[in-house]
Amino acid sequence: MSMPIAVAAGPAPAGLPSVGAVVAGRRSAPSPEPADATVAENWELVRAAQRGDSAAFGTLYDRHVDSVYRYVLLRLGDRHLAEDVTSETFLRALRRITSISYQGRDVGAWFTTIARNLVLDHVKSSRFRLEVVTDEVAEPGPAEVGDPGPEQQVISRSTNDELLRCVADLGEDQRECIILRFIQGHSVSETAAIMERNEGAVKALQHRAVRRLARLLPHGL
Repeated sequence: MSMPIAVAAGPAPAGLPSVGAVVAGRRSAPSPEPADATVAENWELVRAAQRGDSAAFGTLYDRHVDSVYRYVLLRLGDRHLAEDVTSETFLRALRRITSISYQGRDVGAWFTTIARNLVLDHVKSSRFRLEVVTDEVAEPGPAEVGDPGPEQQVISRSTNDELLRCVADLGEDQRECIILRFIQGHSVSETAAIMERNEGAVKALQHRAVRRLARLLPHGL
């Protein structure tokens, strides 16, 4: 896929990763600098882009375009529309790059927030039937080390194709929570920020969504 954006031409969207949960604890307050090396590097690129370095923003685009595209595709179910929304996401991000600063989350959560707002604008302005696209789903990756929790067991016992079909049958809020947490891999705090809810509400929504998925998934997978 080639998306028209002035600063970079990103790679074709990769298939969805294997479904996995990212466990994140509560933070009492965001630290002034990110502890994770990748997150720190992303924010260094943000600061460079704020100084006018177009190559830095191009690198951010390359790193996050696939994730944003997957999110939009799963929300809208239309490849061409997902490409347009993804391009608009990064154009808006480029225009607003000077307005952001580190708030305890990776910059990827900011890109996803912009994409979410564009998706909501589209949903409000038109009516469409969600069709889950499954032929871009990658083969499941190796199992994670350690014993998975009960929610992860529910997610992991299905194939990606069947999972996505069932996710489409969830309510809007539950579907978005599952996409953000288990498919995109955002932490609870990042998901809460994107969905504009507190962390307790996200955990409760996630619990209800996983219980609903457990009922929807066919037996014997």
